[in-house]
Amino acid sequence: MPSLQQSPHDRLSVGSTALPLRPRARARLAAATIAGRLAATASRAAGRGSGASIKGKVMMRLDPGALGKLLAGKQIALVSGTNGKTTTTHFLAAAVRAWLGSDAHRVVHNADGANLHHGIASALSENPTADIALLETDERVVADAIRLGRPKVLVLLNFSRDQLDRHHEIKALGRSWRNALAAAGQNGPMVVANADEPLIVWAAQTAKQVTWVNTATTWTQDASLCPNCGSSLVHEQPSETGGHGGHWHCTGCPLTQPAGDYEVRDGTIIDTEHRVWDPQLNVPGGFNVSNAACALAAAVLMGVTPQTALMGMRTVSAPAGRFATVQIKDTTARLLLAKNPAGWAEALPLVQTSTVVLAIDSAAADGRDVSWLWDVEYEQLAGRTVIATGPRAQDLAVRLSHADVEYRCIPDLADALASHRDPVDVVATYTPFQRLRKMGGV
Repeated sequence: MPSLQQSPHDRLSVGSTALPLRPRARARLAAATIAGRLAATASRAAGRGSGASIKGKVMMRLDPGALGKLLAGKQIALVSGTNGKTTTTHFLAAAVRAWLGSDAHRVVHNADGANLHHGIASALSENPTADIALLETDERVVADAIRLGRPKVLVLLNFSRDQLDRHHEIKALGRSWRNALAAAGQNGPMVVANADEPLIVWAAQTAKQVTWVNTATTWTQDASLCPNCGSSLVHEQPSETGGHGGHWHCTGCPLTQPAGDYEVRDGTIIDTEHRVWDPQLNVPGGFNVSNAACALAAAVLMGVTPQTALMGMRTVSAPAGRFATVQIKDTTARLLLAKNPAGWAEALPLVQTSTVVLAIDSAAADGRDVSWLWDVEYEQLAGRTVIATGPRAQDLAVRLSHADVEYRCIPDLADALASHRDPVDVVATYTPFQRLRKMGGV
């Protein structure tokens, strides 16, 4: 652990010694960036979004090496996983900025959640002189980011069934991470890994250094078979382990849950020196304490003191619109994002209002297959007024019927949110969530 007496300038230094770009390469990148900015401006003017993605697409079309050039010479921390990567990256960015103080301009962060190659390139181009990059990274991009950026820290959160029509089986993603870490060897990142997730543990085994975080994860339905040998995994119940989250092990090989360097327990975070920290976050849910624990471990690896890191994290309240309370016409709505069964399992217990709006779509960004609806325990909404909305509202209606939950089906999102006297909680998949952000001015 770094000395708490060190200044941020001692620890948060440039992470690599990349050679400066040659004039022709620099000119090509500059031209691509200008063209990308023009495309982004046109996108915003047409009301088609922030323009971050189209900017990156134009940049990388004109300069295919743009991402590698923009990553070069930076100290990089990557955050990836199926759920929680946006919030965790916001926590980490807030922690590092709090540590840097007046030098916070040194940080670049893809705060809007654009986490594919194009979105990352776009974000980096907004602050090309920044020497610290804190990047949310889509699961498919991790291997390329390790190869191109040589990150200092890599945070691996979890794997869950998410957009299987796009990602195929999640073990293939885990294997790509494992192989990338093995190929990087001693030049690879220090990994912060969720010890509760068998596929994460297997993927991180080839890393040069791992800080394990026991996150008190309760979702186990995506981890029934050992990623190493294919045998059954055994998950002990929290009651069998003192009430602090379960423990898992393989029945056919030595793969088992590692002891945590950090641990989430009863809403607190216990660090490597056995100090207990009350995170006092301004975002709800025990899963966000787990996200904060992973961000804290990463921040410490980057030289930030725990006190300063948590002080910064407490400034995070609505990362990329998550948990934001917005006014949509005459309705006050709190926005919750849930992309897959694991995310819904965390989001539904946070619902507080008597009327709940559930918004479902199956666009490319949501995943075309909505059969996962049957893995979500909508039964817990019984007794509330539930409104099913979005293009796949009818599919959700069938599921709610089988859960014996009374509902109204209003497919149009704006109509579903119209004229509620009392505040409502809205739980939405990715595409309607982004539309809700826009409707609410977030």
